[in-house]
Amino acid sequence: MQFDRKDLSNETLQEIYRNILLPRMIEEKMLVLLRQGRISKWFSGIGQEAIAVGATMALDNEEWIMPLHRNLGVFTTRKMPLSKLFKQWQGSKDGYSKGRERSFHFGNREHHICGMISHLGPQLAIADGVALAYKLKKENKISLAFSGEGGTSEGDFHEALNVAAVWDLPVIFIVENNGYGLSTPVSEQYRSNSIVDKAAGYGMGGVKIDGNNVLEVYDTIRGVREYCIREQKPYLIECMTFRMRGHEEASGTKYVPPELFAEWELKDPIKNYEKWLLANNVMTTMEIESLKTEFKNHIEQELKIGFDSPITIPDSDEEIRDLYATPLMTAEKEVKKYADSSEINPESHPEKRFIDAIKEGLYQSMIAHDNLILMGQDIAEYGGAFKITEGFVNKFGKERVRNTPLCESAIVGSALGLSLEGFKSMMEMQFADFVTVGFNQIVNNLAKIHYRWGQNADVVIRMPSGGGVGAGPFHSQSNEAWFVHTPGLKVVYPSSPMDAKGLIIAAINDPNPVMFFEHKGLYRSISGPVPEEYYEIEIGKARWVEEGEDISIITYGSGVQWATEYAMKNLDASIDILDLRTLLPLDYDAIRESVSRTGKVLVLHEDNLIGGVGAEIAAWITEHCFTMLDAPVMRCASIDTPVPFNLDLEQNFLAKSRLDKYVNVLLNY
Repeated sequence: MQFDRKDLSNETLQEIYRNILLPRMIEEKMLVLLRQGRISKWFSGIGQEAIAVGATMALDNEEWIMPLHRNLGVFTTRKMPLSKLFKQWQGSKDGYSKGRERSFHFGNREHHICGMISHLGPQLAIADGVALAYKLKKENKISLAFSGEGGTSEGDFHEALNVAAVWDLPVIFIVENNGYGLSTPVSEQYRSNSIVDKAAGYGMGGVKIDGNNVLEVYDTIRGVREYCIREQKPYLIECMTFRMRGHEEASGTKYVPPELFAEWELKDPIKNYEKWLLANNVMTTMEIESLKTEFKNHIEQELKIGFDSPITIPDSDEEIRDLYATPLMTAEKEVKKYADSSEINPESHPEKRFIDAIKEGLYQSMIAHDNLILMGQDIAEYGGAFKITEGFVNKFGKERVRNTPLCESAIVGSALGLSLEGFKSMMEMQFADFVTVGFNQIVNNLAKIHYRWGQNADVVIRMPSGGGVGAGPFHSQSNEAWFVHTPGLKVVYPSSPMDAKGLIIAAINDPNPVMFFEHKGLYRSISGPVPEEYYEIEIGKARWVEEGEDISIITYGSGVQWATEYAMKNLDASIDILDLRTLLPLDYDAIRESVSRTGKVLVLHEDNLIGGVGAEIAAWITEHCFTMLDAPVMRCASIDTPVPFNLDLEQNFLAKSRLDKYVNVLLNY
């Protein structure tokens, strides 16, 4: 192994040795503790330390890194207290994630490290978002994301590199190619000669280097960092290396030919660097042994502190509280807050269509927040599939109103990356149906990140949804129930123009991830009074559309229009109509009040019956309001098939076609 010190001083070379030696010695201790049963799991990076250490040292300490399982050197080089890392690894309450995460599945804002999730690939797009934030702020910084060679087979790898290239983002993608994804060799992972060959396909530069040569890693990444900042371009680095342990300790290494261990033992990044330091009189044997003794004592001292943690006493209230970041007044422009749109006098405000109310809320939010970025397919000059952002690019520019490639996962990940740097973002799913391609980022990254390590995801995802317009099974789904089942998200579904504007403003002001459902069929079919002021409708509060005594219809979205139309045609029945507006969190107080008024409840929604939001509401009412009921809680929903294209079939599919039947069953019960 050839080392080239170039312009590095002895002090820098010694610091590199300290940084590469410490994680090796920590790991050796962790393997002893694992055998003793004092920790439960460990992902070893022995043999790969040079990459994590060299990369981290080449960056500014305030540049975000997205590490993976085997990147202990990132955490130690960023000087994270070892005692707290020990607490983290054993699941202590006073670790970095309050015992909610394992090993390296955590992040820390102070040290600019973004915690990974097990799916690996989604971390790459977060680096895109951070790099975009640096670019927008005109800061001379880069972000850096790690991937293994196995992760390059995932669609997230393609999407992240494509977005970085198209948007000219200063981000470095490092692939640690250690030959195996768990046990799958690279021969079964890809067919190109090298992973770095893929860089040209994205129009970006790339280089393959010896990942076990810490000076080569350090020097390469220093140079690439300068390039990315100067040219405002991304770069791909493939680091050839080998892990000397299993994927994790329980996996073993029987699938690896023994001769590979012998070959790579000769390429050990620490032993080779140590020999070179001695041969070039940068350090003496006595200094090296002294350092090892120092580290051994330090590890034992920190370990003692780490194991001295109080017993974790679960607190369900605290667990639920930590799902969401606390909303703060971040708007530059004062916002009027309403708990209910009934507080607004409709007679003094102009009529607007549902679609125009959303547009106005977005427009005023862009003025209120100069750090709000809009992203989506065709949303700039074209104005979006439904023309909601038409004209925005002329007012706010292409930096803030951004057309995206067709890569929903990467854009959701980029939105999270923007949030790490204090930006707000709105992503428009062209149709709610397309959310499936970004599902992992939403339910595993956005939704869980605050609970896991206290980082908020200041992201709104707009979801044009619903049927009734003959668009077929891939442009008409009502998929809100998928997200209501995901703790950490907020799910909003307005049914009136007034609420649509107030709730989109509230969603953008909220620091938490909000799924904002907009029924396409309401866009241009309904109008109503909408204040011209900048105002919020409180998320989590239902509203009464009508107060009645005979039967309660609890509903949202298109169901509100169906229930209202039905009530107007059937004036002999006194119908209480409750518009939920927010599906997560639900307004249980309002639900209870509606039940108490009538004793007969019909839950109405456009989504399919099985597993729909109505099932949860019906179960809750039965459990908490049973003594108030005069009849079984009933559900009226769409039939359990995909949404058909033929208009007659679609009308039969929709819950509206069965509303009269269910109302009469309850009234006559």
